[in-house]
Amino acid sequence: MAKRVLVSGGAGYIGSHVTVELIAAGYDVVVADNMSNCDMTCFEGVRKITGRDDIPFEQIDCCDAAAVEKLFTDYQIDAVIHFAAFKAVGESVAKPIMYYRNNLVSFLNILESAGRHGGCNVLFSSSATVYGEAEDLPVTEKTPRLPATSPYGNTKQMCEDILRDVVAATASSQGVIKGIALRYFNPIGAHPSALIGELPRGVPNNLVPFITQTAIGKRECLSIFGNDYPTEDGTCLRDYIDIVDLAKAHVAAVSRMLDGKMKEGYEIFNIGTGRPVSVYELVTAFEKVNGLKLNYRFVDRRPGDVMAIWADTSLANEELGWKAERTVEETLASAWAWEKHLAGK
Repeated sequence: MAKRVLVSGGAGYIGSHVTVELIAAGYDVVVADNMSNCDMTCFEGVRKITGRDDIPFEQIDCCDAAAVEKLFTDYQIDAVIHFAAFKAVGESVAKPIMYYRNNLVSFLNILESAGRHGGCNVLFSSSATVYGEAEDLPVTEKTPRLPATSPYGNTKQMCEDILRDVVAATASSQGVIKGIALRYFNPIGAHPSALIGELPRGVPNNLVPFITQTAIGKRECLSIFGNDYPTEDGTCLRDYIDIVDLAKAHVAAVSRMLDGKMKEGYEIFNIGTGRPVSVYELVTAFEKVNGLKLNYRFVDRRPGDVMAIWADTSLANEELGWKAERTVEETLASAWAWEKHLAGK
């Protein structure tokens, strides 16, 4: 009998791509989402890509403890991948209480219900933001976590600590919880089918949808935050990873948990490419790959942004048997294909 994975926040950008890859790997999936930052577009795309109209979908808010408990009662859940969280750095600086309440309470509810129902394997969607403004690059899993530069980053640090402590506390109990935190860097791009991709509500907080929306004419101008950083071209350096590569890392991590291959009850892996790309490089690469000219301008730095961060991925490569494969050019072409699909072009 196939193992069942609950994907909280599964109708969103990353969750939808992970759902596709889980189903392709033979897992049963339950998707839960409160639809606060998405609509049914990507979930319907998942159905088309997989040819599955029977994927269970539960519209719930993971901050509702009773709703989460009912989920664990109604389904035999073998593993959880937890995406349900607010994720915009700038917004978290402006609205810290909203971020702490949503991101912490939703995860606590998942862990509490998992414990009550005999334990579970929990994969936490963490982030490179936990490293803060790292002194040595690239960062490894042993790189010290510095104070977070935003409430969003702080919630990721706090949830990692919560998962670590819960794993330790349940190690000898009936409701054993094992956990993996995937610290991933900057997911971009879309599925090669152009049926699912990044679809933010309102003004995008991430770079690539702002690029594609500017290219298609939805946005008048792309703002690049800061060109006075001490980098080669003055813009921030990031580790941009293709969304499908990222999704496959989640499948590898879930399989590691379910197949009993974890070396410790709680593990951490960096998920990136290991290659730094500047914001300006990414913008110009998009123009070149897709034969377009973007209207962009440089503006002041954005609160909460770190200057540079990229990953050492050797641990994930060795332990998960996973490696990022798609090129930045392929990824940017997929992002543009997705934007054109949305526009009916």
